[in-house]
Amino acid sequence: MGRYRARDLVNAPTLVSLLRFPLAALFPFVHESAPTSLVVLAAAALTDVVDGAIARRFGLATPTGAVVDGVSDKVFAFAVLATLVTKGVLTPLDVALLGTREIGELPLVVWLAVSPEARKRKVDDRANLLGKAATVLQFAAIALAITGSHFKTPLVVATVVVGAAAAASYWRRALLARQRGSSDGT
Repeated sequence: MGRYRARDLVNAPTLVSLLRFPLAALFPFVHESAPTSLVVLAAAALTDVVDGAIARRFGLATPTGAVVDGVSDKVFAFAVLATLVTKGVLTPLDVALLGTREIGELPLVVWLAVSPEARKRKVDDRANLLGKAATVLQFAAIALAITGSHFKTPLVVATVVVGAAAAASYWRRALLARQRGSSDGT
């Protein structure tokens, strides 16, 4: 039996994660209405909280669900950010800054995916408090951008700081796991 199973696509937390796909498809069509855009954004944020809570509370966390959660996050974020850049609500620089954590994590994700050494070892890939804080700040900055608030820029800066700290903490965790693996012969 493989690590990823098709039947895990229909467990409750994965189904909640999958709700972000239609929300991603909807966002470009509602972006001109700030209240409707905020409702779609809030619904996506809620699904991001609820899927993990259900998975942990009922022991339904699966590798398949983790992949679906991550992919649905990225698809939703891409739809929102592409729409907001296209409409001039955010600049490409805003998007790059909001993505500080993801940009910092990308080499780590690639290393963990392609390194036979890393794949042998169980690395804790759960979000930590800094990662969750970065996500909250990203959603808040996007909400402020949608409403045209002048507080968007300070929140983008805060997102950069927390996002960079989150990426660094994930790197530290992976490197410590690697070091422990080297010292115990794995």
